[in-house]
Amino acid sequence: MNDSPFTRQLQGVRVLDVSRVLAGPHCTAMLADLGADVIKFEVPEEGDDARHLGPFLDGESVYFGLINRGKRSVEIDFKNPADRQRFYELVADADVVVENFRPGVTQRLGIDFDSLKQHNPRLIYASISGFGQQGPLSSRPAYDIVAQAMSGLMSVTGFAATGPTRSGEAIGDLCAGVYAAWAISSALFARERHAPGAQYIDVAMFDVLFSLQMTGLSNLYANGVAPGLVGNRHPVSTPFDSYRAADGQVVIAVASNRLFERLCQCMGQPELATDARFVNDTQRTLNEPALRAVIEAWTTQHKVEQLCDGLLDAGVPSSPVWDLAQAAGSEHARVRQLQFQPEGSVLPLVPQPVFFNGRKPHAITIAPRLGADNAAFGLNKAGEKA
Repeated sequence: MNDSPFTRQLQGVRVLDVSRVLAGPHCTAMLADLGADVIKFEVPEEGDDARHLGPFLDGESVYFGLINRGKRSVEIDFKNPADRQRFYELVADADVVVENFRPGVTQRLGIDFDSLKQHNPRLIYASISGFGQQGPLSSRPAYDIVAQAMSGLMSVTGFAATGPTRSGEAIGDLCAGVYAAWAISSALFARERHAPGAQYIDVAMFDVLFSLQMTGLSNLYANGVAPGLVGNRHPVSTPFDSYRAADGQVVIAVASNRLFERLCQCMGQPELATDARFVNDTQRTLNEPALRAVIEAWTTQHKVEQLCDGLLDAGVPSSPVWDLAQAAGSEHARVRQLQFQPEGSVLPLVPQPVFFNGRKPHAITIAPRLGADNAAFGLNKAGEKA
């Protein structure tokens, strides 16, 4: 898709990306999708650790390619004074710096906020870490599973029979990247309107995951007891779960008495809607095992597609459980432009998912080769002028 200047909201914004692996690169990839010029700074000869993470295709990391789309790559050794001085020169003309080192590392390298704002008094500087820049846990190393475990998210994810489990995706990293991109965009807006000075953004994976748990927090605050494992079931609304069908699993999501009445009609048991055990959401949740038995006595007699067709015709939210290949190959994914095949790429990219005025700005280039843009920015191998 060709984008007009009006659909690339961050056109003209320059981002210096000194982050690596996932949270920071995901943030800057989203900024690149919207037109920002993102320059990725990498360790000479080795590059971002993500370049060495599988799976690989034609010798290149697919993982790295997905989260470093639309960027340029420069090799730099921040321990080398000449490289560091050249970086300072680039900072002077930049808008944003993004890093996700462990707190304290940027100070040792001389690329922390206080150092860089001396070179650019309008700089927006975003730090992404596991536990933030201050607090008793700030110095801890934090991979995504650590943030999920300590934020409370794992304690409500999984089944009682098997115990807590992490989400199937690294949502701590990814959501922190999204929040960082949101904060950077907000800071850019504020800089143009009323805050012309430098701004420092501190994003913590722990904070992000904690703040996302609205259902669990509402139960904690209301009851004074930490919520526990309920599997796929919603902890408040019932029936709101996955159920066995004749050929798989069907999801049924009922969050009102009106929808429950429709479900009962579909099951051919309208009298259940006035059964004292199921008369409202609270009673249905208290009597969930009995209601599940009734529902599965019906769902196991039908195939998933038949169940979904009938329930959706009645206005009851329901769905099959798709795997990722089914989701990616769906007509809906095609219409929503969830994947984009750039020129020169053997694989699709997955750009940011939001439409602007009916159009979606796409990354227009594949992830860069390590050091592909050294010469353009006056850097070659460590300390060597291009």
